[in-house]
Amino acid sequence: MHASSTTSSTSSSTAGTTARSSAGITAAYLARYRAVAADAPDSVLPLTGAQRRFLITRRLTPGGRPEIVPVFFAYPRGTVDLPRLRRAATAVAARHPALCGGFVTVRATPVLRVGGPSAEAVRVAVAPGGTARQALREALLDWPANGPALRLLMAEEPDVDEELLAVALDHAACDEQALGTVTAELSEAYAQDEEPGAGLDPAALAAYRVAVECQLAAEDAASTPAAAAHWGRRLGGLAGAGGSPVQSTGMLSHRLPAATGAARSAVFPALLDAVSVAGHRLYGTDAPLALGYPWGGRPPGAPAALGCFLNTLVHAGTLGPTDDLDALADAWWDDLDHADTPFDEVVRAARGAGAAWTGALDGLLTLEDLHRRPPLALAGVPGRETHLAGRPLPVPLAVSASHGDDLLVRLAWDRERFPDATAEAAFDGLLGTLRHHLKPAA
Repeated sequence: MHASSTTSSTSSSTAGTTARSSAGITAAYLARYRAVAADAPDSVLPLTGAQRRFLITRRLTPGGRPEIVPVFFAYPRGTVDLPRLRRAATAVAARHPALCGGFVTVRATPVLRVGGPSAEAVRVAVAPGGTARQALREALLDWPANGPALRLLMAEEPDVDEELLAVALDHAACDEQALGTVTAELSEAYAQDEEPGAGLDPAALAAYRVAVECQLAAEDAASTPAAAAHWGRRLGGLAGAGGSPVQSTGMLSHRLPAATGAARSAVFPALLDAVSVAGHRLYGTDAPLALGYPWGGRPPGAPAALGCFLNTLVHAGTLGPTDDLDALADAWWDDLDHADTPFDEVVRAARGAGAAWTGALDGLLTLEDLHRRPPLALAGVPGRETHLAGRPLPVPLAVSASHGDDLLVRLAWDRERFPDATAEAAFDGLLGTLRHHLKPAA
């Protein structure tokens, strides 16, 4: 899953005292957006840096498919009333501008075109001899390039007592906070059998505009020479291997005890080190790897509008494991002080410092706090969350961790690039590193 941590976004400590670059990418985008919006100011909204990156990546992907964030729930057979779920999904989408209209490009400028609710709930046919998991996996692969931002896909097998539901969102409209909001509101709307409203709530539209403008202001303020110098120091050694979207993937998973006490604050730096270990074993290199991780929240004063108000930060993973997790954690905290610097500015800073890096990522890490996201309960029946192997990946290596009653760690990899045995050895290294760093809890 590509859900993100929801701690508050931190602005660079130097942003208020160091003049930003007059050629900043955010400032240039805003100038283009204002020119587009001048013709129809109420029909389009600006996008954050992260949202623009998703749209640009989509244009470079075969078929133009968006990156999606799915979660999967299993229910006893006969639980889901599909027409009722469809009404609930449309009602929820109508509350959130990010789930209305569509993400488009107007005169080479990415924008959100304001429109009606962008949601669907459909039953996916299971082929004879096939499984519900296979059917959902294929349906997600066939996500339409200009399809709805929220899709609910249900599948069931004739002789199985469960039905499987995928709740999937376009990543340009989704972060971890969005997942929690959508599952909670879907549960409520389904329970009340809520009918969709007449259209998008004007107050929600106004709040969304303020939220995006706050995020863009934070990004512009963080595009400083000091921030460029920081990212140049941190990422100037990247060699630029990277990878393209992957269709054939494998997945390994393991549950560790939940981290408690002091160990809880060490989970994310421990994961960064563990993913570095796994990445170096997979790629078979000693060179630093570009490991991306979503980190987000909302700028101070921004409304809690649903959407992708986050950034993808980059960690230069070095050959490990490290003997000094405290030093790695300190460096990570320094990076968070510059978390609002737009990704494109970070790439430019790294290349200016000598990195032969295009911005393509070698791996992705996501950490989700399950206490922030309730299960999807339909008619009082909470879904049992499950996970699907074999889903496409935007990069050759992805590690997802879910922290709840335990720490569930999953590693997915490009099976055409890395042999299964190599992936298994990499996963062993990842788990060994986590056990070492989190041994008070494990």
